[in-house]
Amino acid sequence: MPSRTLPPVVIRAVGFDLDATLAVPERPRSRILADALDAGGAPELTDTVDRAAYLDAHANHRTADSREPVFAELLEPHDAEADPAALADAYREAVTTALVPVSGTRELIADLREEYPVGLLTNGPVRAQSAKLDYLGWWDAFDTVHISGDLPAGKPDERAFEALLDGLGSDPDETAFVGDHPVEDVRGAAAAGLRTVHVLGDGDDPAPEADATVPRDHLARDLPDILREL
Repeated sequence: MPSRTLPPVVIRAVGFDLDATLAVPERPRSRILADALDAGGAPELTDTVDRAAYLDAHANHRTADSREPVFAELLEPHDAEADPAALADAYREAVTTALVPVSGTRELIADLREEYPVGLLTNGPVRAQSAKLDYLGWWDAFDTVHISGDLPAGKPDERAFEALLDGLGSDPDETAFVGDHPVEDVRGAAAAGLRTVHVLGDGDDPAPEADATVPRDHLARDLPDILREL
């Protein structure tokens, strides 16, 4: 149900987040990180560098070309001889090959494109996010694709959403953004003037800025009607 009181508009374009919105890993991210540390030459850090530390470092390098600076930051406090570039390669391979589309999302995107221009706005290094799109075969699934590593700033910065709007050729209040992250996706898009649909995983609380919510497992089934009701 909508949680912001806004005047009704006709949605004319749709933007999506990628990770944990349209595609999810088959294995826990913590396990993927541990496997990458092991494969990348830093097995002694598998019990020391956790997912929370990775996310903190990742947030500091949203516009990087690769995850190399992320792993360089993670390695800095430790007496480890691993190569950040090797760790970045190992992690990219592990996370990419673990990725699977959320049920029905391929068909959802294709169906929506018959009615709207549809874009993708994803945070992450260019190499990492490009590898995911290659693996999923999704470069041509969208009318416009924007990766934060190619932008002046990533979500939730307004400039990231401005890039998406430019690609879609749409105004903010006539554009819906669909994503799972309460700050990067929902709060950021709302602050930029877009309508927002918060995609909820098990146990997630709806973001207060969300205009509507949808369980991730019901995304393909429910989103078309949600867009018509925003």
